[in-house]
Amino acid sequence: MAEILFYHLTESRLEEALPPLLEKSLERGWLVSVHVGSEERCAALDSHLWTFREDSFLPHGIAPGPHSARQPVLLTVGGEADNGATVRFVTDGAAIPALDGVDRLVMMFDGHDQLQLEAARAQWKTLKSGGHALTYWQQTPDRRWEKKA
Repeated sequence: MAEILFYHLTESRLEEALPPLLEKSLERGWLVSVHVGSEERCAALDSHLWTFREDSFLPHGIAPGPHSARQPVLLTVGGEADNGATVRFVTDGAAIPALDGVDRLVMMFDGHDQLQLEAARAQWKTLKSGGHALTYWQQTPDRRWEKKA
């Protein structure tokens, strides 16, 4: 069964918090997918991941695409991960993807966006009622993650 973590953004935006988490995932040799809420958000995140830091290269692609299956990080609006990702990030209140073959599901939501808060609460209830073990992490004022539940 997948390890499911809810990450509550209170001090930073997704564009600041996601890249370091993706880098750590790649350092561990994990294949990753990032499930976003819209095509526009996918395009904006794609642009950001190429330029978020001058001294960094975060290899990624967008699904569907001709090389989706070969991407270490795959951005997608759909529920599938063509790259066989075992670690899946869900943002913007996007739907919970299929959990078959998933080791870790990270639900990231913006604490300043009421719609995302409501979506996260509903997703928590859905996953909890499905028998999954969940943990809840919140940002501290210094932008570190603190386990709250």
